[in-house]
Amino acid sequence: MIKTTLIGHACLLIQTKETTILSDPVWFDYLWEEINVLCPSIVLEKDKIPPVDVLNLSHRHQDHFDVRTLSYLINNDRILKPDVTILAPNDPLLLEVLHELEFKNIQIVSDFCSIQIKDAVLTPTPSLLKDEDGFVEHGLIVGDGEVNVWNQVDTVVNPEIIDHICNRFGQLDFVHSRFLPLMEGRFSFHKSLNLPFELYGACLNVIKNLNPKFVVPGSAAFRHRDEFGFLNRYTFPTTQDQFVSDLSSFCPNVENSLYFPGDVAHIEPNSVRIEKQSSEFVKVLEEDSHRVIFKPVMEVPPIRTRTTNLEQHKDEMEIVKDFIQNRFMDMMLKSDMMPGWQHWKIVYQLEVFGQNGSEIWSVDFGVEEPVIQKGDIGKINLYEGISSSEFVALIEKRTSWDFVSLCGNYRTFNNVYRVSDGRFEYYPGEEIEHVLEPLMDIFPSNAEMDREKYMKDVRRWKGKV
Repeated sequence: MIKTTLIGHACLLIQTKETTILSDPVWFDYLWEEINVLCPSIVLEKDKIPPVDVLNLSHRHQDHFDVRTLSYLINNDRILKPDVTILAPNDPLLLEVLHELEFKNIQIVSDFCSIQIKDAVLTPTPSLLKDEDGFVEHGLIVGDGEVNVWNQVDTVVNPEIIDHICNRFGQLDFVHSRFLPLMEGRFSFHKSLNLPFELYGACLNVIKNLNPKFVVPGSAAFRHRDEFGFLNRYTFPTTQDQFVSDLSSFCPNVENSLYFPGDVAHIEPNSVRIEKQSSEFVKVLEEDSHRVIFKPVMEVPPIRTRTTNLEQHKDEMEIVKDFIQNRFMDMMLKSDMMPGWQHWKIVYQLEVFGQNGSEIWSVDFGVEEPVIQKGDIGKINLYEGISSSEFVALIEKRTSWDFVSLCGNYRTFNNVYRVSDGRFEYYPGEEIEHVLEPLMDIFPSNAEMDREKYMKDVRRWKGKV
């Protein structure tokens, strides 16, 4: 028998008779650049969590790879056993963070290469996201010789991967299924806010083709907090209830259930029993899932600096004005994107929002010698709006696009087209990711920015939790 307990979001405790596996622990609010909190909220009694033989880290998205929780675990002499095995993807930055936190016995996983820990056979499963996001991730099949449980996490799989799983393991006994195609950032980048039907259909098809004995929704239980709360209407296009309902129609022969923190699944060869809120160490504090109901037509607050002190805000705006007047245009002229901006004759507007209102600067790239000028010039092909607090943080390298593009204080759109004699051409902005925005080009979301984001958390939490 295998037992799984959902702790929160993607964090699972999986127990065989002899082995305890902890996966993707995120135990503290706030998470992911401190924009989010767990939803539903939980009561977690950490001192009651059983000692762990294996710590599995699926990938380095911050809702799965939380530096604060990892720092807590490495400094806790009870939860992680002295000989604990750390399973990690071959991601150089993730591995660097683990080494900085002084984790030992790190084992880099390989797709479908099984690892035996006591009575548990752990088999990492691949994800197609390794090509799309630039970093690797894995799901995990846990077997004890009698039953097999798959934690899909966020992995994206194709029919070949599913066939391999079926041929190797037969009918899986229990699956924690990916079900929610998150839409974080699509509001800020003025992208379609419809349910991504192909992605959602793919989640259903995975279960149809896999045909496991039992399925529960997995890995999607957080929300935007406080001042970021309006983004909940734009980010979570479906719910556990909807997925379970759709799954019952799509795969009527596959048993399923809702699954919340504190629920415990007992998986045996011929039966699955889910005991609601029966965990000895975690419970739902408040079932507040109504806060993430998808309604992408609601009023949203305007962009505004997060700086509340008036004198500090004045200094902030001086930094912004100095950058725009003395550096910004030179950087755009030297950009590799310059020929594209000129080719499409883009009229660009940058709007910087302070405590009360905003200031606008514009550039017409359709003229022979583009210059930046104050104010609106009557047409906008490409727009970037940003708060002065986030702009200064980018200038001073104190933030990353993970925060800026997800906090609601940066918004962009483009209506890029070109007209010539008898010819009308337009730029396919919906199909192509954000590659035109000058701020994103000048402050690139690269490995250096990503590394500093994690190392800032390491410096903040190492040895302190």
